[in-house]
Amino acid sequence: MTDFLAPQHYLPHEAPMCLLESVVAVEQESAHCRVTVRNPGVLAPFLDAEGNLPGWFAIELIAQTVGVWSGWHAKKNGEEESLVGMLLGGRGIRCPAGIFPQGTLLECHVTLLMRDEKIGSFEGQILADGNVLASGRVNTYQPDNNELKQLF
Repeated sequence: MTDFLAPQHYLPHEAPMCLLESVVAVEQESAHCRVTVRNPGVLAPFLDAEGNLPGWFAIELIAQTVGVWSGWHAKKNGEEESLVGMLLGGRGIRCPAGIFPQGTLLECHVTLLMRDEKIGSFEGQILADGNVLASGRVNTYQPDNNELKQLF
């Protein structure tokens, strides 16, 4: 079994924008991360008055799990820095309840569908107690250093 660092070691995010608390698994074509909806906690700045996380955060939780997947593989391949990836968009992102309830442990899973040098597509699910709370597909773009310089 592999020991994993905290998500921020694989993501180019700083608090409060790193929305994941732990990395459970990273494999060749998948990743699994966790976060609990609670105050205090990493999600605290984004909770509503009842302590729930709005459902539209599903796309970012899935995208950050993709980022952990990418960052872990980059570190495994000897790259020093976490690569900046860009979320191009999501398809079929659903969170039927509209919220992630206070106190819920969210299990964020992504599976690689397709990838080339720059573009990736991942299927994501967010589960709690084995039930799917949110799902959808995200498409990502991996810019090179020249493209990053032009953008920023």
